[in-house]
Amino acid sequence: MFERLARVVVHNPWKVIAVWLLATIAIVGFAPSLADVTARDQSNFLPTSYESVQALELAKTAFGRSNDSSATIVVKRTDDAPLSAEDQAKVGEIARQVQSAGIERVTSVATGPQALSPNKKVQLVSAGLQGVGDDPKLIEAVKKIREVARPVVGGTTLTMAVTGDVAMFVDNESAFNNAFVIVGVATVLLIIILLALMYRSPVAAFLPVFTVGLVSAVAPGLIALIAKAFGFQVDQSLQILLTIVLYGVGTDYIVFLLFRYRERLRAGDDPKQALVTAVSRIGEVIASAAGAIIIAFSALLLAVFGGFRSFGPGLAIAVALMALAVVTLIPAVVSLLGTKVFWPSKSWRRTPKGTAFQRLGRLTGRRPGLVALASGGVMVALALGMLGFKSDYDQTGNLPQDTESARGFADLQSGFPAGALNPTSVYLRSTTGQRLDSAALQRFADELKVPGVGGVMPAQNGSPAQLNQDGTVARIDLLLASHPYTNEALDLAGDKLRTVAHEKAPPGTTALVGGSSSIFADIRSANNRDLLVIFPVAGLLIALILGLMLRSLVAPIYLMLAVVLGFLSTLGATVIAFQGIGGKAGLMFSLPIILYLFVVAIGTDYNILMIARLREEAKEGNDPRTAADLAVEHGGPSVGAAGLILAGSFASMLLAGIAFLMEMGFAVSIGILISAFVMSMFLVPSLTALLGHKAWWPGHGDEPDKPRLPAGERREPIAVD
Repeated sequence: MFERLARVVVHNPWKVIAVWLLATIAIVGFAPSLADVTARDQSNFLPTSYESVQALELAKTAFGRSNDSSATIVVKRTDDAPLSAEDQAKVGEIARQVQSAGIERVTSVATGPQALSPNKKVQLVSAGLQGVGDDPKLIEAVKKIREVARPVVGGTTLTMAVTGDVAMFVDNESAFNNAFVIVGVATVLLIIILLALMYRSPVAAFLPVFTVGLVSAVAPGLIALIAKAFGFQVDQSLQILLTIVLYGVGTDYIVFLLFRYRERLRAGDDPKQALVTAVSRIGEVIASAAGAIIIAFSALLLAVFGGFRSFGPGLAIAVALMALAVVTLIPAVVSLLGTKVFWPSKSWRRTPKGTAFQRLGRLTGRRPGLVALASGGVMVALALGMLGFKSDYDQTGNLPQDTESARGFADLQSGFPAGALNPTSVYLRSTTGQRLDSAALQRFADELKVPGVGGVMPAQNGSPAQLNQDGTVARIDLLLASHPYTNEALDLAGDKLRTVAHEKAPPGTTALVGGSSSIFADIRSANNRDLLVIFPVAGLLIALILGLMLRSLVAPIYLMLAVVLGFLSTLGATVIAFQGIGGKAGLMFSLPIILYLFVVAIGTDYNILMIARLREEAKEGNDPRTAADLAVEHGGPSVGAAGLILAGSFASMLLAGIAFLMEMGFAVSIGILISAFVMSMFLVPSLTALLGHKAWWPGHGDEPDKPRLPAGERREPIAVD
């Protein structure tokens, strides 16, 4: 199949290029954008069976609002003294000015004695906002609030800062944009420089950039078209992940193809025939590798948390498109360029002698037991770090601390519990249709003051609860003692507080716990469930692909065990670096799924390339140890080059200056290095050499096409006429 495809592409390059250009123009010009199918609120990604979502729906029904954000103006004295009556009057003026400014999306503004901290050092002005996420109108509303409020305290002893989720987004927007520009430029430069050093050719260096750029232009529109057709939404961060995945997968596959093309040229093949042979040999590997990644990404459809589920289809479509480009568009371009793809270097004409990979291949072939023990031992030692893994849902701690919103949050904590930034709302609903009793509401509010709750935020009328218009639903805002996103806050809002609220609800009522802490408690629950479901299902499906490709039951088992060990060792190394050495409380909660997306999926790519080369060398008649020697010698350079480029791309995120991006960059880059240079280059070949013919049971895909050579003898590739 791939040989027929290769001949069609190589001998009709202009037609193939024309088809790609026409498809690109059509999709870019007429397809919808990703913004048209993007969900902007993480609570939309939770099923309605979760309590936090039910609370949001009740808020919308009872109070005419749902998913509202807020901006909190934090006011204190510059000398840290208690606020005087005159100071408090000035805070009231801030509230009136913001209220009367007619700022779009500002629904309410409130302050007063109930917003004064117990130590009288801090007073809050709460501005309700209609909408969530990075809505441009919300961003503009926060900027307008700052413009209106700041002159009021000018020339006084007061200082003010606007904080809250939207304010944090506003303050960090430029930091994120700068970070992504730095990462993007560093990634492209790194790919070009490393490929130029490897091939000594600017043409080969820019080929991946050209291809990925074209696919990156097509993929978003194609994903949006399919999303519209099948009615699913995507997460806001999909565009960033698309760029990373396409550069990573695309560069890997192009490196695999160009290495095999150069190898066939060195064997004496005619350029056209060398390209046909390269595409036919590597095409199966790319298809199998892409299939494994597509399955890994598609397994995300099993997730309960829609934030993960929404990644699956989009990333799977992008990988399929990239794989198609590498076996059609790239060969068409290379067919036109011929050996000029390596210009001005002449190194493609000769096979280097005495290379490091030749020495490593000989070591693996002669001492497979030692190599397996050493490589496996390194991975197991790193995996032990997993024992200390803790998830961290604290969004504020991962952001820069030199912004107005960060200063406002710090000022707020000098007078209020940390949970005042995002109160946890408990909703009490009458099941009889009768108006809620105020005395019962007071008793219920008192019952909610469990350990970990710093206090109750009074409503505008001074009572502990705000009632809806007919008095059948009440909202009680609790200020948690810890940050809203810490594990302690999530444990409280997702467990103890819910239990107390449900048990202590007055007769004839039901209670629901909402707010950010409750939402993230449910996200954590969904996340834990998803990891337990997605990993095994994806592993079984990928093993099935490997089994069909290799016609073996044994090889897929140890290949998947190696991938699992690679995942654990990557997470363990990250725990050691950030929790152990860096002293962090935990790693961001989405890190395991990010490692799954990149390390597990792309690590499987490297394994497929190496196991396919091992089988190919065995079919040439080489004994298992010699096949391992030759596989490392010939396959090692492409795996190493791809791994180095991809790891370097992610390592550029260490320049971002934003904590969780640096964490992700370190974790993925170290994971890719482990996958390429430890697992695929040493562990898999050495295990295959030790198992010998048994590795291919029961299909025996290693049966030679030619008479098997005596142990230790090698059969080198020959030219194809």
